[in-house]
Amino acid sequence: MLTIQSIAYEQTYPLRHEVLWPDKPIEYVQIDNDADGYHYGAFLADELVAVISLFIEPGEGGPVRARFRKFATRPDRQRQGIGTQLMNHVIAEARRLGAETLWCDARLDAADFYQRFGMEPYGEGFYKGAIPYNKFSLMLYPALNP
Repeated sequence: MLTIQSIAYEQTYPLRHEVLWPDKPIEYVQIDNDADGYHYGAFLADELVAVISLFIEPGEGGPVRARFRKFATRPDRQRQGIGTQLMNHVIAEARRLGAETLWCDARLDAADFYQRFGMEPYGEGFYKGAIPYNKFSLMLYPALNP
């Protein structure tokens, strides 16, 4: 049975490294403000198989935004619905924390996954190393039509 729970940010590092940037040193997957984020893990039989980190960006007079980063699912557990459940959890958490928009930098090879949740690309594409990315966002509280 799959369970999703809050985890310490340090617990995300091995899976982030293994899945996202195995050819880089582990420090490459550490984020300066990891201690300020919310980190979630998906567990199967007490084994961590997927991680995601959520950061709230205060609005400074505008809407509060949330950004998720370093979403990683163990390769042998991909395409089994685990990432979908974790993504649904993060969307609900972003709403609970008062965010009006949820966004991420997404690898283009994962674009279809994010679009299934209603996320839309915006801005110019870019590269991290040789990997193409684009920003994707989801309005959590769309403006009401007058």
